[in-house]
Order: sequence, then C-alpha cells, then structure tokens
Amino acid sequence: MIFETLSQTGHEQVVFCHNKDVGLKAIIAIHNTVLGPALGGLRMWPYPTEEEALNDVLRLSRGMTYKNAVAGLNVGGGKAVIIGDPAKDKSEALFRAFGRFVDSLNGRYITTEDVGIDVNDMEWVFRETEFVTGVHQVHGGSGDPSPFTAFGVLQGLMATLKHTFGNEDVGKYSYAVQGCGHVGMELIKLLREQDAKVFVTDINKEPMQRAVDELGCIAVGIEEIYDVEVDVYSPCALGGTLNEKTIDRIKAKAICGSASNQLANNAIGDELGKRGVRYAPDYAVNAGGVMNISLEIDGYNRERAMRMMRTIYHNLTRIFQIAEHERISTCKAADRMAEERIDAFGKIKLPTMGGNRARFLSHMRGH
Repeated sequence: MIFETLSQTGHEQVVFCHNKDVGLKAIIAIHNTVLGPALGGLRMWPYPTEEEALNDVLRLSRGMTYKNAVAGLNVGGGKAVIIGDPAKDKSEALFRAFGRFVDSLNGRYITTEDVGIDVNDMEWVFRETEFVTGVHQVHGGSGDPSPFTAFGVLQGLMATLKHTFGNEDVGKYSYAVQGCGHVGMELIKLLREQDAKVFVTDINKEPMQRAVDELGCIAVGIEEIYDVEVDVYSPCALGGTLNEKTIDRIKAKAICGSASNQLANNAIGDELGKRGVRYAPDYAVNAGGVMNISLEIDGYNRERAMRMMRTIYHNLTRIFQIAEHERISTCKAADRMAEERIDAFGKIKLPTMGGNRARFLSHMRGH
C-alpha cells in the first residue's frame, strides 16, 4: 500500500525514524532531488494516527518541491514530521536522536524549523548533524525564518491586490487572518504597520489576545473567521481550510496567506476561479522562509535574502498571467511553472551536493 502511494506521489525516499528510549517517532519524506538536495522543515504535531502523519509529510514534502522550483532555488523538496505534542513532549534527547537520522542521509535532506518547532530545537538537532538551516546566528545561520516568510507573504499580497483591485495599497483593504502563530503574527504586524483593518482568530487564545491588545486587531471565533466581510482572507494556520464547507462562506475577493496546503483538493482551486475569487497559490506565497534559509548553504547574507524575497511578487504576477492566458486556475498555473523548471533541469546533468556540501559544511563549522 505504501509503495503504491509513493508511486502515485512520485516520492524518492521515505524514512521512518524510531527511538523508543527517547520517544522519537518521526518520518522524513524526500520527494524530489532533481534541482538539488531536499530542503524542507521539521514539523511537530500530535497526529491522531500514524497514517495521518504519513499523509501529511507526503503532502508537505511534495509541496516543498513545487515551492522551491517556483522560487527558483537550486534545492529539491523534502519534509519531516515528529509525532508528539510540542507543548510537553520536547527534549534534547528527542531532537538529537532525530538529528542522527538526518545525518545518516548524508545531505540528501536538509532540515529546518516548521510548525511546533523553534530555533532552540534546531540547536539540538545541529549538535548531531550539519544538515540544518535556520540555526542561531552564532553558527552562521539566519535564525527564526518567520519574519522572512511573512515579508514574502507581503510581496505576494501586493501582487494579489494589484491583479484583483488594481493597486498595491495594503492599508486600504481589510483582512481576515486565520492563525496568530509565528508567521501569522509577523504578517499581522506588517499589515497593521500600514493601518490595515485586521480580523484575527487562533485556537490559542493568548497570541490572539496579544494581537488585539498590542496591535489593535479585532478578534473573532474560530468558525466566524470565514464569515467576516473583508477584502482578503489570509489562512496562516494549518492547511485544508479552503474546502467544500468553507468556500461558500468566504466573502473575500482574494485569498493570500502563509499556510501550506490551503486547498482541500485541486477542485477547490478551480471553483474559486469560477467564482471570481483570486487565489494566490500557497507555496508561491510562503516561499520567503525557504528562500532565506537556502542562502545558508553557500553563506548567509541578509541583504541578498531580502532581495530574493521580493521576487515572490514577480512569481505571483507570472502565475496570474499564465492562469489568465491559459484559462486555468492559479493553482494549476503555479504547478505548471514548477513542473516546467523541474523537467528542464532534469534533462541536463546537474551537480550533486558535492561542492555545495563541502561549502555548506565548511560554512556551518565556521571555517
């Protein structure tokens, strides 16, 4: 059953990582390495079943392949998940054990933080493997990628506004931001800096209240976020919020957010297009974080990272143009952009990790 699934999804390798002594149950999925070593985050989540964890990591790793391809990066797509509650199951031993599994792949997979993980957790992984990005600046890393991801979302948002409303005046419009986590909160800050009206919700009351008290947002219930009369719906929590039950309730003319796998299925993307709702494909929008950490492989430079993230505006513009010209949904247009780049590079002999690996290791060791 698993091999049949992998045949359908196109994955190259899936590694099940288990260490009973420290309570580690993790899965690393390498989807595609045509463009380079698989780069993608580590997520920690209390999945109800192992099957749900596997489905999530397969879906997320495939998304990373497309995200990295559209972003123009020379890395492939991968992802990892740890089954556990990030509020109570973390330990140094757990992350160091995971780091050893990453190291055993010898550079085929490079990890970084994702949902439920922070830079301190990455420090423990880094003690066991060099194949980590997003570590603390003292190690030559770039630290927390959340602000960079949010900045990239802002670039995508401006392109979306331009194609939907004819201008890029962020502060002129209203937003429903679903999720006040690391990236969501950073995006909210950017929106409020331009005096935009922002409605927020989150399963955790504390960050949502902070957005109200410190940033002047308006809080609404978890389910109410779909019904708010706004210009832009911005999903910044977990995926799948755009589905058969929710799209009838969304009043926004545009959808642009940082969450991965926002569409429950591709048919939802087609339906949004038919309804005249402009959907900014998630993996094109939220590429800022991976753009930022990808630079650590050859030596990190913040100014270069910020310049790179501005290309998200142009990538979204190109996706919208393809969708309009081909009369297809924006999500299909984004997939086409990614697949064309992967196919083109697959026809030539690309360098392996080789020199990049040597530079990566030398850089991260401070030599």
